[in-house]
Amino acid sequence: MSDAASSDTPLNRPLAELPARCDVLVVGAGPAGAAAATRLAAAGFEAVLIDQQAFPRDKVCGDGLIPDAHRALEALGVHAEVMAAAQPVAHVRCIGPRGGHVDVPGRLAVLPRRELDLIVCRNAARAGARMHAPARFVAPIEDAGRVIGARLAHGGVERAIEARWTVLASGAPPQASLAAGVCGRRTPSAIALRGYVRNAAMVGRITELEVLWHKKLRPGYGWIFPCRDGVFNLGVGVAQSHQPGRDGRHAMQDVNLRAVFDAFIDAHPPARELVRGGRWLAEPKGAPLRCSLEGAAWSRPGLLVAGEAAGSTYALTGEGIGKALETGLLAADALADGLRAQHGDAAIAAAYAAKLHALRPRFRIYEKANTVNARPWLVDLLVWSARRSPSRLARMSGVLEETYEPSNLVSARSFARLLFER
Repeated sequence: MSDAASSDTPLNRPLAELPARCDVLVVGAGPAGAAAATRLAAAGFEAVLIDQQAFPRDKVCGDGLIPDAHRALEALGVHAEVMAAAQPVAHVRCIGPRGGHVDVPGRLAVLPRRELDLIVCRNAARAGARMHAPARFVAPIEDAGRVIGARLAHGGVERAIEARWTVLASGAPPQASLAAGVCGRRTPSAIALRGYVRNAAMVGRITELEVLWHKKLRPGYGWIFPCRDGVFNLGVGVAQSHQPGRDGRHAMQDVNLRAVFDAFIDAHPPARELVRGGRWLAEPKGAPLRCSLEGAAWSRPGLLVAGEAAGSTYALTGEGIGKALETGLLAADALADGLRAQHGDAAIAAAYAAKLHALRPRFRIYEKANTVNARPWLVDLLVWSARRSPSRLARMSGVLEETYEPSNLVSARSFARLLFER
């Protein structure tokens, strides 16, 4: 696929061409925002999509597409296009501190976000959304406390646009959420560092989504995800990187991400071989993660919050593409249905909240399992358990595919049931 952003549809329109008004303004052209803009434009609404960076652009991410992402991409009509560029993968390989592993099957793939986001954003433009970039969200325009548009800026130029509704899909950084008055916590849930290494000799040797838990990495994990053309996404994540102190405020824990990254390479022989025999395509980059649908209000009058701005990333492994796409679609559906029915702000916000609440059980599974990051020996137990019985492995695959949800998710007994019951 060409990397040019203007191959078939206009992207990156200049801020000077911003219209004065629209039905829905979508802030952020990543998976959540592009999905929302696509669905709204296809439904006949005038959608304007803005991003602070011109496309294509890089995005720090593991690049893994797990089953929920595949379903969302199918709903958007771009799954075949994505898979034509992606590296298909058959399993998530969970590796314990002792080196044992279990391969959990699922519909999986890897595609760098630079390519994925361009495909999804271009699809929004094909559906009829107007995409403007670079354009930075400065602040909402308000009328009696209701959001009725936004002020946007780039290069010293500022423009205003009025909108019946605004969707904030600005990602994990808190600046836009703070400006919009929906940020409940400035600090993220977790942090991650990733880079790309090219090593043709490792093609065919690292073929799964490898995730390692080890005492040297706690409370975190490391990963290697195979891309195409001998390129591998290599990174580490640290869970619960920001926790409340004595004053109740969340603050960064004593974590050196680069040291964790080096520890991963030292602890995992495939990572060590990959790096020693390969070539870095770019220096590793870090990014915050917002997880478990926490850290921000989901709405305020005239505005809905979607994607990682709403905490759409899963705890435990930091997978967030699928739920970002899904929350963008849910926001669009709530708006489309509500606007057609001429519902008020409260009814539209309530409809969207109900859709997000329905996702909470899935987030709780990963939040409960997040204890593994601080207790990596549990992965050794997990490996032992899954190898004892195919039904246990099937339940793990069911969690990944979202076809199986343990009952009573907040109990230790339910976690033990996943491991031990036949």
